[in-house]
Amino acid sequence: MLKEFKTMTWFFKKHYHRYLLGIFAVLIVDGLQLLLPKILGWFADDLQAGIITRDALHEYAFMIIAIGIGIFIFRFFWRFFINGAARYLEFELRNMLVEHFMKLSPSFYNYRKTGDLMAHATNDIKSIRMAMGPAIVMSIDAIILGSATVVMMVITVGWKLTLIALLPMPFLALVVTRFGKVIHNRFKRVQEAFATLTDVTQENVAGIRVVKTFAQEKREMERFQVANKNKFERNMHLTRIWGLFDPLVELIAALSFLLVLSYGSIMVLNNQISLGDFVAFYGYLALLTWPMMAFGWVYNMLQRGSASLARINALLNEVPEVQDLNAQQTSLKGKDIEFRNLSFAYKEDSEPVLKNISLTIPTGSTVAFLGKTGSGKSSIVNVLIRQYNPPKSTLFIGSTDILNIPLALLNTDIGYVPQDSFLFSTSIRENIAFGNYQASDNELERAAYIADIHENILELPDGYDTIVGERGVTLSGGQKQRISMARAIVRNPEVFIMDDSLSAVDTQTEERILSRLKEFMQERTTIIIAHRISTVQHADLIVYLEDGQIIEQGTHEQLLSINGKYYQTYMQQQLEQQLDGLFQKDVNKDEI
Repeated sequence: MLKEFKTMTWFFKKHYHRYLLGIFAVLIVDGLQLLLPKILGWFADDLQAGIITRDALHEYAFMIIAIGIGIFIFRFFWRFFINGAARYLEFELRNMLVEHFMKLSPSFYNYRKTGDLMAHATNDIKSIRMAMGPAIVMSIDAIILGSATVVMMVITVGWKLTLIALLPMPFLALVVTRFGKVIHNRFKRVQEAFATLTDVTQENVAGIRVVKTFAQEKREMERFQVANKNKFERNMHLTRIWGLFDPLVELIAALSFLLVLSYGSIMVLNNQISLGDFVAFYGYLALLTWPMMAFGWVYNMLQRGSASLARINALLNEVPEVQDLNAQQTSLKGKDIEFRNLSFAYKEDSEPVLKNISLTIPTGSTVAFLGKTGSGKSSIVNVLIRQYNPPKSTLFIGSTDILNIPLALLNTDIGYVPQDSFLFSTSIRENIAFGNYQASDNELERAAYIADIHENILELPDGYDTIVGERGVTLSGGQKQRISMARAIVRNPEVFIMDDSLSAVDTQTEERILSRLKEFMQERTTIIIAHRISTVQHADLIVYLEDGQIIEQGTHEQLLSINGKYYQTYMQQQLEQQLDGLFQKDVNKDEI
């Protein structure tokens, strides 16, 4: 457990002054608390002796009120300083975690559940805050108050009665240790169940339209209920053990009171101690109850915090697969892109998805990649934008190995339109401006015009200020694709990449976009990934991929002339268009 908290040394060094001020306030509070039993003892002795006067009563009342006010003030300060420091930790740790998420490579997210990552950023960090705030102050308070109380008990009545009062303590230590281990394991299972439940909920909310379209509400509700029941049962397991823990600690504390009452009353009757000393001792024993219980709570919070910190540290120790090594500042402007016998696999022990790719893309040209699903088209893009690293010396921009080009520079000079047209739940203007926040309104509208979405936007009630909803749910697939394209265009990139990002638009819209894009990207490089030949037929070079290999390349006319795979695809798509045309005519006749 301590091993995990050693990783927080940086935070203690940064905020040590807050902890020191908080500990100072705790010392004052504990000192004031130790005065109360003594004052009550003096009062009991004076009362027994019959020497209490009105003035003396006022003095005792004044002392108790003054001590109460002092405890109130300094307890506020220790809570402010130490719990405040824990809030800083929560803030900084969450920033660190999300910043680290931003740095991690896409491969990391391929095998992680969204709900699990959300649980890390919420529940786990909350548990760490509790361990680094309340648990620390409670442990310091318990140690200081407990030790000082035992000393005062010895001073007040001697070591014999004190030793009797402390006899149940070894049992308390045993209970805390045994229960702590069980609580730690059960809390870990609760966190895992929470992550699963969050993931199922997130999937159902995000995919609600798919669920309803396929009438799978009942099945998904059953899946949610299973996850919810699992979390409930694990919480109940934790609640049962935690519910047993507190009463057991209180029972041990009650045993101390019983022993003191039995033996202490005899000492009073034998005049070995005064009634006031016995009252004071009983008060100290009551004070000792808090440290006894606090150790249990602290141990529980530290166990929870340790489990959560281990999960957070495991994430923070994840090393991004794609990093800047020997980065050289350069520009993509005017540079050819060259693949040199590139073979690439997403995992070292898996089958390569790209095999012996050798190709030069001249600057200022338009190059298209065509092929069936799974042929390796998107993998070409993935290594080109370095979502995944290609092998060394297999991909060059100009004379520079792409591995030596800073990621920030690649991301700046490359405009990428992915297959998944993800839109943020903000306005259309903000979604386009995401590509370049320095762009003026005219530049945003120009980008929208090139993507052939400008007029559609103006037809909306709020125009560019229209809120698109989560993931652009209020827009059609074609509209989302074109807004995503405008977002890449507004970057004014040196290399523009479209990864099957015209699949949801009709052929006429496609022609307008490609025509405007060609004019916009003059003397710059355009790379198009597509299934439709109509999208790529005007490219300077068309590369046909199959099973991760280049099997044909050339212009549209050249590829048709060799009667190969490209020709077969072309003829098949032509036939499909003719059949669609005939079907549409039949529909029109039926309507007439």
